Amino acid sequence: MQIIEVKSKKDKKDFLDVARVIYKNDPVWVCPLDQEINNIFDPKENVFFQNGDAARWVFKDDKGNLIGRIAAFINENKANFGTQRIGGIGFFESINDKSIAFQIFDTAKKWLLERKVNTVQGPINFGENDSYWGLLVEGFTHPSNGMAYNPPHYRDFFEAYGFKKKMEQLTNHLNIKDGLPERFVKIAKYAISKKPNLTLKPLNADRFDECAADFMEIYNSAWAHHENFTPIKKEYVKETFEKVKPFYDPNYIWFAYVDGQPASFVLVLPDVNQILKHLNGKLSLWNKLRFVMLKRKKTITRLRVWAMGTHPKFQNTGLESVLVYKCFEGAMKSQYVEGELSWVGDFNDKMIAIHKALGAVPGKKHITYELTI
Repeated sequence: MQIIEVKSKKDKKDFLDVARVIYKNDPVWVCPLDQEINNIFDPKENVFFQNGDAARWVFKDDKGNLIGRIAAFINENKANFGTQRIGGIGFFESINDKSIAFQIFDTAKKWLLERKVNTVQGPINFGENDSYWGLLVEGFTHPSNGMAYNPPHYRDFFEAYGFKKKMEQLTNHLNIKDGLPERFVKIAKYAISKKPNLTLKPLNADRFDECAADFMEIYNSAWAHHENFTPIKKEYVKETFEKVKPFYDPNYIWFAYVDGQPASFVLVLPDVNQILKHLNGKLSLWNKLRFVMLKRKKTITRLRVWAMGTHPKFQNTGLESVLVYKCFEGAMKSQYVEGELSWVGDFNDKMIAIHKALGAVPGKKHITYELTI
């Protein structure tokens, strides 16, 4: 077996093409945009390189056929937690051969050990956990944009190697045309009526900087108490907003302000994977034109709830219900038929309760694993 650290332009292409080989006969898989994956490993594009490092490898058999890949990374802002020094692996792919998969894991583990890592988490992303995070173990259906997808047998690879479950990530689905439960609507309307100092604003392209700052303030305050939390930076939020600019819909990204203070947000995006399914990861001029045409044809019929957050000062006041109601009241009259609420950690009882109140049903389950080395 050949083990090739990705350095050259050809290596980078091979890294992308491994996935095309693995999923060649999988009708469900959606090829991510090549540029999006390349940017994750580009220090000029990924702000996480400011305080971290990453490496990736391609694996070939003795005949030169692509058989696997993996990436390893360390984020110094999050690496040291008690006695743990944490690193991550991700973008793992392998042919269906456990011995090959183990050699792929070994390669990434060696790199992490050289950096004094004693705890490996994976599969994760060299970025925030909103994209390509966790191993899919239930619900092998259409993956929405940013959600990790993999063959079912990868679970056996991870667990046989010694990875243990750190957390489950739950994704629930909502039939938009069924409407929201009456009780949920009543709660949302009641919360609005009791807050004369409440202002609701959609994301506006003319105030991206302002929205990015508000998003960052709410998010960092809401998640500050979580284990090993590191505040997100404004550059990352602005990058994210710029990335979704071509396909976001202002009707589904809302901010709540109380007495003018940023209080809560909900980020819901059309599932652009329904278009990317037709582009095979390439954004050529022709594919850009196809993207525009498919968007105009209302090819996208799914929405994904990417993130929700409420400032601690305003939690337990119903703001989450208000914003979800605001998003989905219009969706029922649109081309959208399905909402994906993804993902919520198994530790997040409050958000799980909101999903249940919406009438959402289980759709997918991902697992983030941990390995002591």
